[in-house]
Amino acid sequence: MPTWATGINKRGAAMRGFTLIELLVVVVILAVLAGALTLAMGGLGGERQLEQQARRTQALIGYACEQAELVGRDIGVSVDTHGYRFSRRNGAAWLPLESDELRAREWLAGTQAALSSDGHAIVVGDDFPEKPQLVCFSSGELTPFRLELRLTDLAQGWQLDGAPDGGLKIAEVNIRAR
Repeated sequence: MPTWATGINKRGAAMRGFTLIELLVVVVILAVLAGALTLAMGGLGGERQLEQQARRTQALIGYACEQAELVGRDIGVSVDTHGYRFSRRNGAAWLPLESDELRAREWLAGTQAALSSDGHAIVVGDDFPEKPQLVCFSSGELTPFRLELRLTDLAQGWQLDGAPDGGLKIAEVNIRAR
């Protein structure tokens, strides 16, 4: 019988390895540590999800404005209590965009959105308005706006500011309950 099959090396000493129980204990310890690390890094945190949502919204509005300038067509942004969508002007009417990048998006559950322009509150209703509240113009300009996002149970939120020159800024803010 070959020496590798007997578990004995050339010197005649028995080889020692890890038992199945020892390996299972190590795997369980690693799983517990990975779970604790996930929780510590915000796996449960609504704060982190809200930040991701705000940054995604900023990126998509920026992308819409770039597209408006590239294609030479105004692109609108409509906000309601459930989410936001993009639309394009077709004569006097605004038609929703259905592209993969600029499709309608839903807010996270419990998100409250407040929209204002030039210091005046814009009503955010349960349905999208016929005309968008914000417009990315083909000239590179943007309707100036402030979009505040917060989760119902959090005092911290995110504020997205759009400037007339098309610039977008985002900041974490302390938002009083509405």
